[in-house]
Amino acid sequence: MPDVYIIGAHSTPFGKRPADTFRNLTRETYLGALADAGLETGDDIEFAWFGNCGMGTFGQACIRGQTCFTPLVNEGLFPERVPMINVEGGCATASMALNGAVKDVASGATKVSLAIGVEKTFFKGDADKTQEIFSAGIDQLDPEEWHEYYGRAAKETGKHFDPQTGGGTVFMDTYAMQAAWHMQKFGTTQAQIAAGASKNHWHGSMNPNAQYRFEVSVEDALADREISFPLTRSMCAPIGDGAASAIVCSADYLAAQPADLQKRAVKVEACQMTGGKYRSFEEPGLSMKAAQKAYKQAGVKPADIDIAEVHDATSFCEIYQAEMMGFCEIGEGGKYVESGATTLGGKKPINLSGGLVSKGHPVGATGLSMIHELTLQLRGEAGDRQAPAPRYALAENGGGVMGFDEAACAVTILSAPEA
Repeated sequence: MPDVYIIGAHSTPFGKRPADTFRNLTRETYLGALADAGLETGDDIEFAWFGNCGMGTFGQACIRGQTCFTPLVNEGLFPERVPMINVEGGCATASMALNGAVKDVASGATKVSLAIGVEKTFFKGDADKTQEIFSAGIDQLDPEEWHEYYGRAAKETGKHFDPQTGGGTVFMDTYAMQAAWHMQKFGTTQAQIAAGASKNHWHGSMNPNAQYRFEVSVEDALADREISFPLTRSMCAPIGDGAASAIVCSADYLAAQPADLQKRAVKVEACQMTGGKYRSFEEPGLSMKAAQKAYKQAGVKPADIDIAEVHDATSFCEIYQAEMMGFCEIGEGGKYVESGATTLGGKKPINLSGGLVSKGHPVGATGLSMIHELTLQLRGEAGDRQAPAPRYALAENGGGVMGFDEAACAVTILSAPEA
């Protein structure tokens, strides 16, 4: 792949932000990415990819990005006539936007492309609107297929599944079934899941963009309100709002920029995606295939990765994804996390941002918030949660639900600026 670089990355603080509109959040992260790249306007941007899942609940089912960028165009902050593609892929939406921007530049079609993800999932006093956004991430045309699939899986794991009474916990139920199977098959414990949750809340306490900036002990994570056994509230991502973005450019564009910008440019070594399917418990997930493709493209191995951000919609997911990314053997994820290997100062820190359980999870923005965190880390700009001199970083971001797979998964590998 021709050399592609991230020269600007930004994430808004995540949290419950009812006063902020989609346009407000778009402006905040877009201007933040420009400032990070040292640009006053986006005049050099030739293409844009806008990620969002929930604007349809406000009646804006189409042209979402164009609508949000209209004021910025009118003010001369975003160039006129720039094509913008609207992207939706559940929780993987922002990573899909990045994938498009990277392909723009790698193909030679453009020198500078923008990827942005914007989301609102918190609506005070209107839980139905939140539920509408999340329900769109699972098959609504043939729900009988997943009803039967999860019903069989629940019997196999000794759990109960009833989508009619599950309310907003259907997705947590699917993670809980996977966790329960992992516990039965490999001896993973609820305390190991709690250790991951506690670790990420500690990381998040050092992240000014995190929705939850407080620590949670292993004991408190275990004692918290049960969502779906073995998962408690502290082990699950919260509802919130936010936006994130990245400006991607070519090597020749970068070479013409000031030296200070060149010194902070992060290289995209790989950007790969896979699609989900209804699989058995025994079969590896789609993220393993995405990771294998990314390692091959980047010419690196799992052992070469210094830090990672993985999609921990629940804290069990970090255990599982550590296995799928090849950081530890299959079945050893619980022990791996419990050992401290994934903690700041450990062998391979994971989710230094706090992960989804602490940083937050505004669906359409999550993937690019991972890229923002890794960009900070690779530049050495992450403050108290800075990993020691990472060279390679990996982001894994899944979206939608297809049985025990996500509907889509992206794995991106970045490398640090050259000294």
